[in-house]
Amino acid sequence: MSTPSKQNPAEPIKIGIGPGTRKHAAGASFPETPAKSTMPAWYPDLLDAVSQQVVLGRARAVAAANQELVATYWAIGRDILIRQGEEGWGTKVTTRLAADLKERFPQSKGFSPRNLMFMRALAATWDEQAIVKAPLSQLPWYHHIALIQKLNEPEARLWYASAAVEHGWSRNVLVHQIESQLHARAGKSINNFKATLPPSDSDLADQLTKDPYIFDIVSMTDKRHERELEGQLIKHVEKFLLELGQGFAFVGEQVRLVVGGDEFFADLLFYHLKLRAYIVIELKATKFDPGYLGQIGLYMAAVDDLLAHPEDKPTIGLLLCKSKNNVVAEYALRTTQMPIGVSEWKTEIVESLPAEFASTLPSIEELEAELSQELSSEDPVNQGESP
Repeated sequence: MSTPSKQNPAEPIKIGIGPGTRKHAAGASFPETPAKSTMPAWYPDLLDAVSQQVVLGRARAVAAANQELVATYWAIGRDILIRQGEEGWGTKVTTRLAADLKERFPQSKGFSPRNLMFMRALAATWDEQAIVKAPLSQLPWYHHIALIQKLNEPEARLWYASAAVEHGWSRNVLVHQIESQLHARAGKSINNFKATLPPSDSDLADQLTKDPYIFDIVSMTDKRHERELEGQLIKHVEKFLLELGQGFAFVGEQVRLVVGGDEFFADLLFYHLKLRAYIVIELKATKFDPGYLGQIGLYMAAVDDLLAHPEDKPTIGLLLCKSKNNVVAEYALRTTQMPIGVSEWKTEIVESLPAEFASTLPSIEELEAELSQELSSEDPVNQGESP
């Protein structure tokens, strides 16, 4: 019987040595990467599946790191809060603590005196049960700072926290939504959705509307020119889409519709990805007139027949007027079976702010300074420095 030869421990193990191999630094050799064209037909599906797992795994890792970071900051803030309550010490101790922590943890950037005070504020704002549950546990640190700085009411903070998680808002978008008082405007249009749409669609359509819409990107020289308003909104279409909300896809402006040989032009046409329906938006620079419903209803019917896919839901109309009488709008909407919402539009934030907003909105200088800071989203460990 032949005795197998022993491998010299000093020599690297050779795997698949041959003309189609390459040698790695560790000493092992592996076959050259085959061409994609030689892969079986199911290979692209495998690649997509594995890639998706990588994306999900990274997202879970970032989310878990963020949750631990916020929980840690809350615990630090609680310790500071308790000790301050017992000992009565002030900012000098906080400044000393920040310097010593920076010396002890030189690689961390989250322990400035200002950030320590935000940790204290976080602990003063939420109890431990709230901070470890959704949506608060899912928000990045900068979002928590924005909620603490801009709002006083816990209910409003929770509302914006939930919306930020649901829609994936960045901190800057969150600040913008708070500044424009989205909480007080969402779902406030006068509409007939419950009477004209199935319950699931009517609820979603109602949630998608606002009253008023804030077009702070617009500066009109003549506020009676609807085309000027339309042109400026399209010029700033990305910000316009932000005001409309998530799910709106821009289709076109002055969309040509031919009905019985006559031409009509819809001001703005969108498609909503969740509703699976077209949205016709008509802009009016005057007070709401019941006669406007016939105009937008015609456009909606034409879109249903000429543009919509058989599987699309019925087209929805949104009539934006400079002002409206709510009672008149409600009565007028009873006369149509077309799903239509009526809202006002403004070119600046409403003057009469609710108290919770008026006392907490930053000055223009403060807002510009905060929004100009570069926010790192790559390394959760370094997301502790105050903005």
